[in-house]
Amino acid sequence: MRITEKILKNILVDSRLLSQKNFALAKKISREKKEPLQEVILDKRFIADEELGQLIADYIKFPFVNLKKTKINRETLAILPESVAKRQKIIIFDETKDKIKAAFNQPENLEIKEFLERKTGKKVTPYYATKRDVAESLKYYRKGLKEELEEVVRKSLQEFGKAPKKPTEEHLPIIKAVDLILSYGYDNRASDIHVEPYASSTVLRYRIDGVLHDVLTLPKFLHDFLISRIKILSELRTDIHDTAQDGHFSFQASVEKVDVRVSIVPVEKGEKAVLRLLSERARRFELKDLGLELNELEIIDRNIKRPWGMALISGPTGSGKTTTLYSILKILNVRKVNICTIEDPIEYDIEGINQIQANPKKGLTFSKGLRAIIRQDPDIIMVGEIRDTETAALAVNASMTGHLVLSTFHATDSFTTLPRLLDMDVEPFLLTTSLNLIIAQRLVRKICPKCIESYEISFSKFSQLLGKDLAARFSRTKKNKIRLFRGKGCLLCQQTGYFGRTGIFEVLEIKDPIKNLIMKRANASQIKSKAKKLGMRTMIEDGVNKIERGMITLEEVLRATSE
Repeated sequence: MRITEKILKNILVDSRLLSQKNFALAKKISREKKEPLQEVILDKRFIADEELGQLIADYIKFPFVNLKKTKINRETLAILPESVAKRQKIIIFDETKDKIKAAFNQPENLEIKEFLERKTGKKVTPYYATKRDVAESLKYYRKGLKEELEEVVRKSLQEFGKAPKKPTEEHLPIIKAVDLILSYGYDNRASDIHVEPYASSTVLRYRIDGVLHDVLTLPKFLHDFLISRIKILSELRTDIHDTAQDGHFSFQASVEKVDVRVSIVPVEKGEKAVLRLLSERARRFELKDLGLELNELEIIDRNIKRPWGMALISGPTGSGKTTTLYSILKILNVRKVNICTIEDPIEYDIEGINQIQANPKKGLTFSKGLRAIIRQDPDIIMVGEIRDTETAALAVNASMTGHLVLSTFHATDSFTTLPRLLDMDVEPFLLTTSLNLIIAQRLVRKICPKCIESYEISFSKFSQLLGKDLAARFSRTKKNKIRLFRGKGCLLCQQTGYFGRTGIFEVLEIKDPIKNLIMKRANASQIKSKAKKLGMRTMIEDGVNKIERGMITLEEVLRATSE
């Protein structure tokens, strides 16, 4: 049975899971952009992919399978060739002595079911899986990057000897090698790819869930070819090797087009390239998906809906500040307001928002850009980062003259943000008048859902690591132990035990008692003590809450909060 527009309407609108207005909007976008209606509904986050899949499966009377949470091995996959699986949108995910379980995205296609039964002599049970789920699961067919690239290198070495002096690019399948490097990064959710030269080798490193992993070591002679290919894709100068160059390009991944931001710099042993992958799936985050608790979301919503004032997001580099900022902008982005940003760099284009790229080399700094934005009749201003005294003063003044100002700030936590702003010569009375909210955050890796397991740790060791007050929240076993969770390691998580990331947060609303302390130039400890008395939860307390729920590990919380 083909899932038509009428069926989707029956499933979603008639059952009141989706309003008629939102369904009509999705239909309009689907026709304008010539995209499948299901994809538009999911992209607009009207419903989750898994929830829609379950509803469709119920409607067509198929059992539903969530492949993300299903262990799949390559021997089972190999029953059906990859080319057929990709073409027919089918994944074989389980096999017994006389039965096969197969996930179908196109339930009307039962010819392949008959083909499989004839081929294997086993009964095939069809399950329904979503298009996205099937597309993601196709990556299990692939060999590891190490195997594939080693095969490419081996063939190249065979062509022109084991130690080529002057290999030419036409002899070397370098295009395929770079494509493999990019697709492997995308398939494994890497945010950055590092191509690093050493004396006798080139090392590929991938940042996955915030942590760099050495993935593959290649012969040194390949390095210049890799860098040259990356430069060609980015339209950079291939004849310049002694200065930094920045560029960008895009490539087609399995289910979407991915933008790549490229930075190439000369280092001691050659040129190093760092490729940042900016995928559409990273843009789909909503504020409620980032790990904030309900009461914290209510505080944020209350403060960002104010017509003026300032909200800051603080944390070190790589703590997810920009993602939180973009998620807030998505909420505020309506046609009746004028939103202007000054960023360095612009991470993602957002339709309906006026985004300015800072360019210090040409004199367009954050402070000068902010001055220009104020003359653009803005309602909401986003400054990528408050870096200096001038930008801080301008942001505070803008927030006091009828604008809502959003920005990021480098600080350890929400409490140290306030003294640091005072150190930047922002007067206490201006700060208390303008500042509404500070969100401090860190990113931590989530436990892999496929290989999660429990284990016990002695209460004495647990309290030594976490502190007695926080440890006392956990219930003990009869042996005076605490039960925690971790990932064992599997194919899905590349044997790391982690899959994906979430945030741990503290949300400080600038209420009158906090304002009184700011006026007295109180230190971070005094502000923290007062905020906790007012009911605020610190980052480590938020982390402990997520440990209790089996979302993250103790080690991740300690790593993130001790940095």
